[in-house]
Amino acid sequence: MNHEELVALIRRLALEAGDRIMEVYNSPDFEVKAKSDSSPVTEADEAADRLISAGLRAAYPDLPLITEEQAESHRLSARTFLIVDPLDGTKEFVQRRGDFTVNIAYVEEGVPVRGVVYAPAKGRLFYTQADGTAVEETGALDKAKPGNLRRLSVSKPDNGALMVVASKSHRDQATDDYIARYAVKDMTSAGSSLKFCLVATGEADLYPRLGRTMEWDTAAGDAVLRGAGGAVVRFDDHQPLGYGKQGWDNPFFIAYAPGVTLQG
Repeated sequence: MNHEELVALIRRLALEAGDRIMEVYNSPDFEVKAKSDSSPVTEADEAADRLISAGLRAAYPDLPLITEEQAESHRLSARTFLIVDPLDGTKEFVQRRGDFTVNIAYVEEGVPVRGVVYAPAKGRLFYTQADGTAVEETGALDKAKPGNLRRLSVSKPDNGALMVVASKSHRDQATDDYIARYAVKDMTSAGSSLKFCLVATGEADLYPRLGRTMEWDTAAGDAVLRGAGGAVVRFDDHQPLGYGKQGWDNPFFIAYAPGVTLQG
């Protein structure tokens, strides 16, 4: 895998998909349908998925592609693959709250090594560079070439005053009970994979997720966080969260800056 070419491609595809998503988002009205699991899907999800899938399949025809919007891909089994959530945070999108992202990741032997997370409504673009380090790009976000890049690095947390980020749409009592085990200075909520990116930038120290997620929800954000020096571990045994699992379901997990003393 040529990581220079890969990163340039997934960055461009995320930006192009973001444009399509924002066309729908800014329209007066759009249809919201229900998938078989009752989760919402819009024409923005579908248009972004078509665009990204076409670009990835043209460049990497022999690499398995797992994408949320293509149910047949969920039957695949792979350890090295591309994985896409074309619009993560559809509930945020439908409610026009802006906390939605485009997620594209490359997983190698169960480890998300490269990824891009783009929040088009917020104009925030995070990705791993060819060497695996994580950056946030600012400026015009030109599709042809990167602009100003800020190297990302996780915080050096104070375990007596932690910054915690939690889900905006999926908070529950179990999550609140777990967070209560820590000395928390402040808490913020965010949608979609932005939570990983807030830990990667040092804006938060800890993101626990005690709820159902799929690998396409987490792989890109996980790659960005790893590239910033962070980690994502299983909630039950604190072992690294792996990818390529049967059914693509994730267990509960904790994303954090390594200086955080994890509670059992």
